[in-house]
Amino acid sequence: MKYLFIDTSNSFINIYIVKDKEVLNKKHYQTLKDMANSIMPLIRESFNEVDFKVNDIDKIFVTVGPGSFTGVRVGITVAKTISWSLNIPVYPISTLEYLACVDTKYNKIISIIDARRENVFTGYYDSNLNKIKNEELVSIDSIKKNEDTILVSYDGVYDSAVIDTNIIKLINKHLNDKSVNPHELVPNYLKKTEAEEKIND
Repeated sequence: MKYLFIDTSNSFINIYIVKDKEVLNKKHYQTLKDMANSIMPLIRESFNEVDFKVNDIDKIFVTVGPGSFTGVRVGITVAKTISWSLNIPVYPISTLEYLACVDTKYNKIISIIDARRENVFTGYYDSNLNKIKNEELVSIDSIKKNEDTILVSYDGVYDSAVIDTNIIKLINKHLNDKSVNPHELVPNYLKKTEAEEKIND
């Protein structure tokens, strides 16, 4: 089985091509702008490097947020387009779970994404990726951790660790999930957009 995994929830484009239990290709590309124009060339390059065609893929996994409003939309749009046009099943993955899927000695993992103004999106997981509590938007000061807890993120914000995702472990956890209709693949923002906040203010 061959899988394509897409993550664009931050300022990074993360592309994985996986065959069974092996990562054949990984792209980790930082872009401060033009993510929409960068992602397809990266995907084409990834497939060329492993001598695959896009329609060789059996399943597509994509992070759906929370994260950057623009970034999340880019990844979802690409995944929806490939899924619909080639009839490849697509599976939504929480960005916070993606970040939490790391190899670590700690029993509790708190994944965070900077949401500005001293706020963060948080996900709480055990070492087997079981969700301990629902994802939420909280003040960074409200997060409590102990010697059995690790804080992980994309960029080391608020003294968190930056650790490579164990993408095989994450895909294996979701292999038996039910795929979604690509037209029903939607972002999970966990907060209002800045425009919505300004209107409410």
